[in-house]
Amino acid sequence: MTKKLILILAAFTLSAAAADWANWRGPNHNGSTVAAGLPVKFSKTENIAWKVAMPGPSAATPIILGDKVFVSSTDPKAKELLALCLDRRTGKEIWRQVVGEGYQLDNRSNYASPSPATDGEVVTFFYGNGDLATFDLNGKKLWATKIQAEENGFAFQWTFSTSPLLHNDVLYLQVLQRNTGVRGHGKANGNESYLLALNPKTGKQLWKHNRPSNAKAESLEAFSTPMPFTHNGREELLIVGGDCLTGHNPETGKELWRWGTWNPSRIGHWRLVPSPAAGGGVILACAPKGSPVYAVKAGAKGEGELAWKSAGRTDDISSDVCTPLFYQGKFYVMYGEGRDKTLSSVNPATGKADWQVNLESRALVRTSPTAADGKIYLQSHAGEVFVVDAKDGKILNRTMLGEKGDDLTRASVAIASGQLFIRTNGALFCVGR
Repeated sequence: MTKKLILILAAFTLSAAAADWANWRGPNHNGSTVAAGLPVKFSKTENIAWKVAMPGPSAATPIILGDKVFVSSTDPKAKELLALCLDRRTGKEIWRQVVGEGYQLDNRSNYASPSPATDGEVVTFFYGNGDLATFDLNGKKLWATKIQAEENGFAFQWTFSTSPLLHNDVLYLQVLQRNTGVRGHGKANGNESYLLALNPKTGKQLWKHNRPSNAKAESLEAFSTPMPFTHNGREELLIVGGDCLTGHNPETGKELWRWGTWNPSRIGHWRLVPSPAAGGGVILACAPKGSPVYAVKAGAKGEGELAWKSAGRTDDISSDVCTPLFYQGKFYVMYGEGRDKTLSSVNPATGKADWQVNLESRALVRTSPTAADGKIYLQSHAGEVFVVDAKDGKILNRTMLGEKGDDLTRASVAIASGQLFIRTNGALFCVGR
């Protein structure tokens, strides 16, 4: 091996280990990143760089930019919604800002479920009560606003959650809600679903694009996040919810194409949680409640074309909550409901499973899988973390990081700087030395 090649490989290894995780689904917006030497064996006391207590529970995934870790959190005692910045090397708190007041709308979640996002210059936090705020990296508040405050909040049955997207100097936020009020929330009639684009440094609205739907009642509601996607040179934003999947021009919000529906009989209680996942020439939309996964051909114009669909609970390729991972040419679909918590490796060309593994978790699994270095990471409601071999589905490690009695742990595992960042109900762990 030549000296030049050694230097190239060393530089590649260093850059891979130092890759940031700047938004909920990571640098590729598909749950994967490039990394080497990630930990397999760890526990509460083994291979832990640091552990920091959190002010309160949150389903938000931590994001990492260089030596900074940004975390969204609640403070149940003070009834505050917090934006935190920690030192990646030590876990020491660098700054803390109170973004809003409140804690939860219902007992199934809280307002701090959306993950923050950064573009390397600013960091944005959004909360389910509508508070939206952006800071510089040193914690100075640049601007803040309340989405839909004048309309009595969002028209959702449960607590609204979608993560902000910072992409190409634009801040995107989607609101897919029911058209009538519910439980005293939203306007009595005429609530609109829309995609919003803002200037991330000033908060100025660039455009607002309404997204109509033929869905009914709760099926209009989506807790998904917009995903940027480029196919054959065309960049678009993928939106899923309201019984359909759409692609939008990121410069205007204009709809480029639409596919639907997984709900032809217009069932009224099929809220949508998983975000779209793209790769291998298709885009996945996961119908809810044990229904099939639908793969739509990428590059559509006008009306989308279906490539394949799974059999849902019949073949265990289904997802009610977890957003699929795309990694090394395969989709990884997690169905974490019911008795069998099944992770499936799915061929994007055929929709067939290369392998399936039952995680044998007593608790629900509702985190979206993430991957790097040939390993898939996810955790259960109880805070049990699983490490799965991406090649064959072998469970390489399972370890309990949650505390006794923990439930509703839903933060996905973030991967950066050769380490894992795992958020349980009560703590944030940095795993790997």
